[in-house]
Amino acid sequence: MEQLIQEKYFEKIELEGVPVNSDVGAQPVDEEIIKVAKNRVNNLKKYAKENKIEADFYISSEAGITNLFGEWIDVNCAVVESKDGLQSVGLSQGFPVPDKYINEIKETELGKVMDKIFSGKELGKGKGGISFLTKNEVTRIDLTRNAFVMALTKHINGEIWK
Repeated sequence: MEQLIQEKYFEKIELEGVPVNSDVGAQPVDEEIIKVAKNRVNNLKKYAKENKIEADFYISSEAGITNLFGEWIDVNCAVVESKDGLQSVGLSQGFPVPDKYINEIKETELGKVMDKIFSGKELGKGKGGISFLTKNEVTRIDLTRNAFVMALTKHINGEIWK
């Protein structure tokens, strides 16, 4: 993802991944998806301040299930916040989740339920369950990248889009 961002949007970038708490349960549902991503950005800013790290942007992402137009969909959400406090949210395309699994997913998480359904393939890791469902056409990385690019639109188009 770093190469894509550098080639298309910025002259030079350096990304550093820092694990931070989400302050929400393991399986975000509906508005919690954005809340988790925003919580992580806030926790990244705290981490940076405590460790005297300067950054131009703080970014985070989170996946979760949401009832959209009467259908359960799994989507990724990315939040990008500049050092000046301008925050933007982007979403990925989503994939349908059968209603019959929703309660179990809410009690655990989508990856665990998918592992149970598809015989323990560890679908919550690596390329993600979407890779399995699409026969390797789309990966979790693709969904995260797309959400991130959507969130960047506010930052890369200057005043015209802010």
